[in-house]
Amino acid sequence: MTVRRGDRAPVPIREHMAIDVSPGPIRPIAQISAYFPHPGLEGVLSPRELIRGQGAMNASPGSGEGESADGYDSDENTSLGTLEFDILYDPESCTLDCTILRAKGLKPMDFNGLADPYVKLHLLPGACKANKLKTRTQHNTLNPVWNESLTYNGITAEDMARKTLRISVCDEDKLTHNEFIGETRVPLRRLRPGQKRHFNLCLERQQPLASPSSMTAALRGISCYLRELEPPAGWALEERGRILIALTYFTERRGLVVSILRCAHLAAMDVCGYSDPYVKAYLKPDVEKKSKHKTTVKKKTLNPEYNEEFFYEIEQSDLGQKSLEITVWDYDIGKSNDFIGGLTLGLGATGECRQHWLSCVQTPDCRFEHWHTLTNELPESSTFGP
Repeated sequence: MTVRRGDRAPVPIREHMAIDVSPGPIRPIAQISAYFPHPGLEGVLSPRELIRGQGAMNASPGSGEGESADGYDSDENTSLGTLEFDILYDPESCTLDCTILRAKGLKPMDFNGLADPYVKLHLLPGACKANKLKTRTQHNTLNPVWNESLTYNGITAEDMARKTLRISVCDEDKLTHNEFIGETRVPLRRLRPGQKRHFNLCLERQQPLASPSSMTAALRGISCYLRELEPPAGWALEERGRILIALTYFTERRGLVVSILRCAHLAAMDVCGYSDPYVKAYLKPDVEKKSKHKTTVKKKTLNPEYNEEFFYEIEQSDLGQKSLEITVWDYDIGKSNDFIGGLTLGLGATGECRQHWLSCVQTPDCRFEHWHTLTNELPESSTFGP
């Protein structure tokens, strides 16, 4: 366009609107004071903001370099927020306590620009329903404060060496499915027993599956738990939860007292996501099959507490030839009860199961408590029926 001498050139539309019209989201042009702060205001802008301003000045108009540096038009660089929490492992009580404190700057998930966040915990590897813990939901906020403690029971030193705690933040939606916001994972081997550790971590996106099309819908649902850690050598049995057992041999009563105290994060056997568990103890060999004892049934729970004792009249010298089979069942009305998990204590067992029994045999009149892992292996004697 030709402008005659003496005429004033028209103002370009980009100057008139004072915006950057380069491809990407429309953003106000940074003021000159952002690059040359007023004396006495040098500490107002963070180093990141100063660098951002320099990048915008160096980029030529329309080049798009300023936007890519800031990540405004890249979904992969969108901030998901941060999560602050504490973790404490108590080896004496075998508990893992995770205190969810707060989150800041969560990604908006609702139409109002806010979210209804809550936090879920999972121990990996492991069945998701059996060990899931969940906080309350904080509504209409991107900076929720929970100050809520979630506790896992029956966590052994072996778990601390090989398991990972997955902490995920989700958005609750009553009309549709809840939406995933972000997650972080803490290998338990990084924790020191008895010492609380504070975390303030950025949330990350869930890792995509290698080939989701080759999996069934059910397998895709639990794949994040299956692929987290490769099972160690010899770990072929599926974990079904934990049980806390106490053994005491009383010399005066000439008998063995088996205390079934509680179970933790059992496998869910019912469609409601829970079980109706009870425990059965069987001292074998028992030709007459009179040593079978059962606890009461606890309704709709994966963490039942029993605190029930069984007494077996037996000489201490005979304990070396005996073994104690513990099985956990899900009670069903009108059909066969479902097997949840079991284990065998005795000198013929291995690992902690053998050591627990050996301690009881060698040290009478002393109470020995221990958490044991339930597996999907059904003891032979249990085939006689629950």
